[in-house]
Amino acid sequence: MGNKIIQVIAKRHSIRKYKQKAVSKSLIYEILTAGTLAPSSKNRQPWKFIVATAKSKEEALDAMQKGLERERKEPFLPESAKYLSGAENTLRIMRQTPVIIFIVNPLGMDLYKKLTPEERIFELCNAQSVGAAIENMSLTAVELGLGSLWICDIYFAYKELSEWLDTKGELLAALAVGYADETPRARPRNNLNDIVEWREKN
Repeated sequence: MGNKIIQVIAKRHSIRKYKQKAVSKSLIYEILTAGTLAPSSKNRQPWKFIVATAKSKEEALDAMQKGLERERKEPFLPESAKYLSGAENTLRIMRQTPVIIFIVNPLGMDLYKKLTPEERIFELCNAQSVGAAIENMSLTAVELGLGSLWICDIYFAYKELSEWLDTKGELLAALAVGYADETPRARPRNNLNDIVEWREKN
């Protein structure tokens, strides 16, 4: 069993080219179900999934487009300006895919709020929980013969996308899902000997 899990993990790649082929609701439900099975801090399950397809997806991406255009004039993330062209490329990729899943943390706090240490830890724990949910969904997509792209470039258009989503909580990420039209090579990974430190006392 362990070997099979590793094989699925190794097959997961960030897909940036998609076929023009619809994904059935039944497959999307399987992916979403996998997300809900993730571990979460204190079992808070701090996630809500908003699935955008067809015209709704285009509306969401138009909101993102407006955000990127605004970002060039009035940056929300001025120190990340060098990544803005990459976000514009991500938007082009998102337009190819039939499904975009927006992941919202209903328990999330306002980005501008100054947090106490306890509130900060609350946010960190919930972010870890949501990350586990997204990884579950990405791996399930692989098992179902689909590709996916975990997207954080949405933060450049945080205001515009949050207004379009019109839901309580903090937008954390998006997941593009579709049938892959590429087979990317695995990216190099760090050598375990360089990143693992064993501490053992007898």
